[in-house]
Amino acid sequence: MTAHWIDPSTFVRGHAALACKRVRGRHTYDVIGNEIEQVHSAYGLNSKVTAIVTDNGSNFIKAFRMFQKSDSDEESEEDEEVTFTDVEQTLSTESEGQFSLPPHLRSNEAKFIYRSATSKCSAMWTKANCSSVASELVDNFFKKKLIVPVSTRWNSFHDALSRITDINLAELNTVCTQFGIKCFTNREYLFLKEYCIVLKPLTVALDILQGEENCYFGILLPTLEILMSRTLALQDELKLTASLPDIIAIKVRFSSMMDNKEDLLAAVTLPKFKLSWTREEEKKDMVRAMLTTECHHKNPEDDCTYSAETEVMEYLKSAGSELGVLSQFPRIKAISLRYNTATPSSTPVERLFSLGNLVLTPRRNRLSSERFERLTLMRYNNFFKNNTAK
Repeated sequence: MTAHWIDPSTFVRGHAALACKRVRGRHTYDVIGNEIEQVHSAYGLNSKVTAIVTDNGSNFIKAFRMFQKSDSDEESEEDEEVTFTDVEQTLSTESEGQFSLPPHLRSNEAKFIYRSATSKCSAMWTKANCSSVASELVDNFFKKKLIVPVSTRWNSFHDALSRITDINLAELNTVCTQFGIKCFTNREYLFLKEYCIVLKPLTVALDILQGEENCYFGILLPTLEILMSRTLALQDELKLTASLPDIIAIKVRFSSMMDNKEDLLAAVTLPKFKLSWTREEEKKDMVRAMLTTECHHKNPEDDCTYSAETEVMEYLKSAGSELGVLSQFPRIKAISLRYNTATPSSTPVERLFSLGNLVLTPRRNRLSSERFERLTLMRYNNFFKNNTAK
């Protein structure tokens, strides 16, 4: 688990690793929820976490569905009548759900051609990666190496296919023949080229959303809007993969976020976007009204000489795109810090996993789980020591 925050005075994003611990037994939703709660309690974060970003693991999703505290829960607590309970019985009985989690934010013919084309690509990658003779043949013939996909790098499959489609079909099939692999057909080669064209905007979007230092949650909606428009714009140029933009189904996959209050407020309170990321005038009016309403609920630290409506109007008219502009608008600054602290993806945790591979080396195969966690956290958090030294 990693933690991310924004310095309210400098708007610099900070991060730290909180846990990389072994969970014994089955990783059921209640066990996961309890582990998250324990880490938060250990660092005194229970009331400070604005949101948790995870992958789409079913147990994670169920944990938040079962234990996430809703607004209705808070309202019902005020009206709830007092009841008396046997303390001894309560403490001696295990019961699930005695904790709550923060909000959860959650990567035909064409199919036949895809399978046949990518299977030939996989055979080439295996040959070039496992045989020194085959690797030398690729180097001598293509004057560059093939890229082998890596499961932990989201864009590596696209990059690997792009490297293959950069090669002339005749040259590609010459090497296939020498490898003893079935040659690519014209339709398979055309399919791979179109596949890479369609996925290019997606890879650019993923590179943006995998950022950490200057990547805020409000980047998500503008990136998705641009991705949808660019992907659908390619549809008329495609022959074999014309249905692929619809299959990617970005709008369907993220439909719940497109009109989500928190996501919209995060986007509009980033000065570089404001309302420029959406072309729908009706949506712009809705977001403007939503921001004004939210400003009415905020009590800025500094005294404001103008109303919430005026602050929103002046903010949307301001020319600056840097986060420092928010210092002129105290209400909007508070909203931005509230909704932009979360990262738009779970990539920071993936990086923590990768760092663990450098700690758990073959010569350290007798490390205990506790010592492994301490070494990993020390390695990830070493910038705190460096900053202190300065």
